[in-house]
Amino acid sequence: MDQTLTEFIHALRNADVRISTAETLDAFRAVDLVGYRDREHLKQSLSMVLPKTEDEKEAFEHCFEQFFKINDLSSGNPNDADGEGEQDDNADGGENEGGGGGDAESGNNTEAAESGKGKKKSKGKPKGGRDVIEGVEEEEEDLGPGETSPAKSELGKMVMANSMVELTVAMAEGARAVNLEDIQVFTQKGLYTRRIMDAMGLEEMNREISGNRRSPNVPDRRLGQQLKARREILREQVRDYVEKQFLLFADSSGKRLREELLRKVKLSNVEHRNFRLIQEIVFRMAKKLSTMYSRRKKVFKKGQLNIPRTLRSNMAYDGAIFDLKWKSVKVDRPKVFAICDVSGSVATYARFMLTFLYSLEEVMPRVRSFAFSSDLAEVTSLFERNTIEDAIAKTLHDYSGGSTDYGQSLVDFKRLCLDDIDNRTTIIILGDARNNFGEARAEIMKELYDRSRSVLWLNPESKAAWNSGDSEMRKYGAYCHQVSECNSLQHLERIVGNLLKAVHG
Repeated sequence: MDQTLTEFIHALRNADVRISTAETLDAFRAVDLVGYRDREHLKQSLSMVLPKTEDEKEAFEHCFEQFFKINDLSSGNPNDADGEGEQDDNADGGENEGGGGGDAESGNNTEAAESGKGKKKSKGKPKGGRDVIEGVEEEEEDLGPGETSPAKSELGKMVMANSMVELTVAMAEGARAVNLEDIQVFTQKGLYTRRIMDAMGLEEMNREISGNRRSPNVPDRRLGQQLKARREILREQVRDYVEKQFLLFADSSGKRLREELLRKVKLSNVEHRNFRLIQEIVFRMAKKLSTMYSRRKKVFKKGQLNIPRTLRSNMAYDGAIFDLKWKSVKVDRPKVFAICDVSGSVATYARFMLTFLYSLEEVMPRVRSFAFSSDLAEVTSLFERNTIEDAIAKTLHDYSGGSTDYGQSLVDFKRLCLDDIDNRTTIIILGDARNNFGEARAEIMKELYDRSRSVLWLNPESKAAWNSGDSEMRKYGAYCHQVSECNSLQHLERIVGNLLKAVHG
């Protein structure tokens, strides 16, 4: 039990919950008092001694639910279990020893309980990795309700008693026995699922299932059917347990893997609890770009020698040349206008693009920001008066309502900014171009295109969806210098990096 709590604290620390040695000892004392049987009491007791801040309490809530979660094995009617031959009873569930478990999914829980009475098995091995005797067609025996023999194997007793606490502990002990913390890639989940079930006593239960299903005694055969159905449910639960533990017990390399996944995943699919981690990733990306382009700005003593300036500068030294002057080209400081659709799911992308742009204040030209869902308004002053986080929160709160109207937003932008746009201006538009079948006003995009240095349109949708339904991407894209799919931090980093390269190149 102490090891279980130690692993839970390890998972909490990986979720950025700071836990001191004293707090760990408090947690052990709390568990000594309440035990593990009452899940809610355990949760409340640990929540009083481990998390401290609101973020930590949210992380604790998620970790606890994942760490101590197991489904009720009593779902479905055990008497409706499907029949399979003896060879299946000794099979390992189709798990791939080579670590390709992601393709070896066994059927879902209801399949195991309902594939049932009077249905025949197809030949061969069907999709989903379900085990049948190859080349044999077998009809499930309908034993009906009645007396069922008691299970004799340890694992069989637990699944028949639906002992959730004992099964949770058995899974944890099995995971420790097979060194689940050594899992390297997610596709090894099938391999570790089978190993954990073997450690829990699967082989003994398989022998019991096989023996009972050959028994002339009807209660024994009923037990064989019920054990087999519950074994498949247990297999799914162990597989889920492996997936969750893979994330919960990730060490620093696992955390880097999570961050790498968050860089690639669509921002609209990111859970709210991960926003803080994504924001940290954004700041690190911005710092890297800032360092890169700050260094480029400082390297100025190179290029072609300016002989006239060098001679004039060194006249005071009687012709001795001490101070070299280099030819340089004056680059006008560009202007950046960021226009963000903040309606619906697009608001998530706008949040991180604005965070990115304003985190580059050292090297990014002055950014003027605009937000809209229907009417467009400038929000630059919000970022001047508030922190980035507060400014973005207020922007989303004030402007995310209303039906999306790109035509009206372009009219508003023209009214506010057209006179300020010249050949030093870069305009970045972030949105899905879905206009609710309203007027597109593409002629305004043409004006912006003609007057500006560059117009970039970043669309969070996949390219296949750009011109479907109410999307006006074809019309708007004709008047953009660059149109890019941008729905992840990786896309955003590349696009902003290219923008800085153009500014400082």
